[in-house]
Amino acid sequence: MQRNQDRDVIRETDAEAIRLAKTLLRSARFGALAVLEPQTGAPLASRVGVATDIDGAPLILVSMLAAHTSALLADPRCSLLLGEPGKGDPLAHPRLTLVCQASRLERGSQAHARAERRYLNHNPKASLYAGLGDFSIFRLEPQRASLNGGFGKAYLLERADLLTNGPIIEELAGSEQSAVEHMNADHLDAIAIYARHFAKAPGDGWTIAGLDADGMDLVSGDNVCRVFFPQPLVKASELRPALVEMARIGRAASEA
Repeated sequence: MQRNQDRDVIRETDAEAIRLAKTLLRSARFGALAVLEPQTGAPLASRVGVATDIDGAPLILVSMLAAHTSALLADPRCSLLLGEPGKGDPLAHPRLTLVCQASRLERGSQAHARAERRYLNHNPKASLYAGLGDFSIFRLEPQRASLNGGFGKAYLLERADLLTNGPIIEELAGSEQSAVEHMNADHLDAIAIYARHFAKAPGDGWTIAGLDADGMDLVSGDNVCRVFFPQPLVKASELRPALVEMARIGRAASEA
């Protein structure tokens, strides 16, 4: 009987649910990290800063002095809760819980350099302490996730629903930062169009924090918004034409 009830509660995962989950993941600047306390095995939850690697895996920057860091080193199993409550009932707002395996990135490695760059682009205030010797970056490898899109909107997601794979990951990683800096230096007008037209985001001062195969992360002060490409990129060479076309579409819509 319980099994049938569970099936009734969980909806079939569709493209809309996956997009919402990716939006929560890519837009998050903080989350609740749950680990297992080494001495007792009891659950321990704390707030951590969050960004994502280029494939979508969460990244956290934590102090070696923190209890959750020693817990991750003792047992890499963890869970990360993302999603900000808004006005009214906090349970009516979407949230995403990821079940992960944590791995500490070695300083000096290519993976660490990429993760640090993306983390600081997403959370620039962290530059005040990111270089301190007692801080480390962990990559959280999602195993599965549960999405609650609000009352009556529960979904179960797999790793493949959240992460992007394939050669484009390394292709984009090599050119992402130069593309971000170029857009932020020379094309703020286009970025404003992406935010206003595609994300319906209010306000000004938007810049690009990250580019990936699915879309881009935009920041303005404490605000973050996610913009998806009309179609996921297959090759890194498709990035520039996609950005140009989206700017054209946005301008045409504003002039109509």
